[in-house]
Amino acid sequence: MTARTYEPMIGVGDYLRLNAQRFPDRDCFVTEDGTRHSFTEVNARVNRLASSLAARGVTKGSRLAILAIDSVAYYEVVLASLKLGATYVPLNNRLTQAEVTTLLGRAEPTCVFASERYTEVARTAAEAVGGVRTLVALDGPGADGFEPYTDLVDQGEDVDPAVVVHDTDIVGLAFTSGTTGLPKGVLQSHGMIKALLSLQDNEYEYLPGEFRYTASPAFHIAGQALVLDHIKRGFTTLILPQFDDATTLRWIQEGGLTGCFLVPTMIRRILDLPNVREGDYSHFRSIIYGAAPMPPTLLTEAMAVFGCRFIQAFGASTEGGMQAILTSEDHVRALAGEAHLLGSIGRPISGVELRIVDVDDRDVEVGEVGEIITRSDAVMSCYLEMPEKTEESLKGGWFRAGDLARRDAEGFLYLAGRSKDMIIRGGENIYPIEIETVLMDLPGVASTAVVGRPDDYWGETVVAYLTVHEGAQLDPETVQAHCREHLARFKVPEEVLIVPEMPLNASGKILKRELRRFLVEGGPRAEVSEASAGVTA
Repeated sequence: MTARTYEPMIGVGDYLRLNAQRFPDRDCFVTEDGTRHSFTEVNARVNRLASSLAARGVTKGSRLAILAIDSVAYYEVVLASLKLGATYVPLNNRLTQAEVTTLLGRAEPTCVFASERYTEVARTAAEAVGGVRTLVALDGPGADGFEPYTDLVDQGEDVDPAVVVHDTDIVGLAFTSGTTGLPKGVLQSHGMIKALLSLQDNEYEYLPGEFRYTASPAFHIAGQALVLDHIKRGFTTLILPQFDDATTLRWIQEGGLTGCFLVPTMIRRILDLPNVREGDYSHFRSIIYGAAPMPPTLLTEAMAVFGCRFIQAFGASTEGGMQAILTSEDHVRALAGEAHLLGSIGRPISGVELRIVDVDDRDVEVGEVGEIITRSDAVMSCYLEMPEKTEESLKGGWFRAGDLARRDAEGFLYLAGRSKDMIIRGGENIYPIEIETVLMDLPGVASTAVVGRPDDYWGETVVAYLTVHEGAQLDPETVQAHCREHLARFKVPEEVLIVPEMPLNASGKILKRELRRFLVEGGPRAEVSEASAGVTA
């Protein structure tokens, strides 16, 4: 007998079809108003959407950009894209017009799907970059130039696309930042997404018949991967337009949710609700959390209130997949007296090779700080048109995000900082260079440095240090107003400190570690008083 040439036969886009066969009447999606969509219904709509897109020239490799709040239609676009072997491009819906235009210019999509509230932004960006053949309104009747989503679906046929999607095919293009300069686009292969779902299956301690909600938005890899994994497992997913603390708690207490993915800031907001301690949580199985630092006091409080399993996931999922896990058993150990574990990000995930190395890629000793580097099947293919950045991140076949950590004798990992200075505010990744570039365009600014200040609520907040040219008149309110014109709201510095000079090393580079130390211990103060940006979301 001649052995077949190995080629995976089941793709991520097939999971929906398979569960429509296994569980035809089971709910796939449930929406905020209680509307239920079975696996059979969703599969049929996705097939019709894929058929309609194919008739408009969408083929393998075509790019479909999405600028929207979460909805059933949003995930149907992702699923249709996977069935066609096209590439979905989820855009952060909190970006400014300029940022969206920059990203569309880089992505060069064939179609753009937008929620009603973003149709004008999408239209302006599409007109500016050119090449967009189809604009689709995901909700409502459709603005001028936009085809209503329901019309697009109704025009298609309920037939599965006859498309073979190979593991090396690119199915996702995710931008790690909405920079006003050249953004980094992460090319995600079909094999990467499959591997990421498998890692979740191994570590998230799912039980049969789950009904889960992920508060990570659909434009984040966590939002995509968790919902796709629910579909793979035949679970029901609650879809909310955006996270709302009271709505989430109501679904936990009254709607039968068995689990959630939440970032620490969201957990804090739910715990602050007046009726949170009145509920019966005996049916509630687990909270998976991640995407931002979790204060141990917050975690202890949440564990006491909900009494469910807690699992912490750590990684650079957009580019490098999951890397470490703090299991529910580890949390139990922490409550039993090993409280130090609540400050850990866990141990390496099953199926991931993880090392902590020095600047020469030599493994460091237990207790020493080094850089986390990993190898797994859930790693990106490359950055879009950035070979040097790709080589830097995948040097020697090891993915590196710049996270620094130490390892204890049991193998538990403890973060020690981020060598690339990324700020994580409420689960959102913020890259200081974006903000610094905008600040340097402001007349009168001589130098600038943006750092994160630890915060019990947000995880970190954005602080901007500035020096100004002699004779320049500048105040924090003006700086923040300038940032609001060019940056998404969550990137606007919540504090602006105008200082006489920056701490520099011998080569003239700003020492950001000193600026962070000033925030904690005190140091050079602003010549003009601090200002609050009033950022609440």
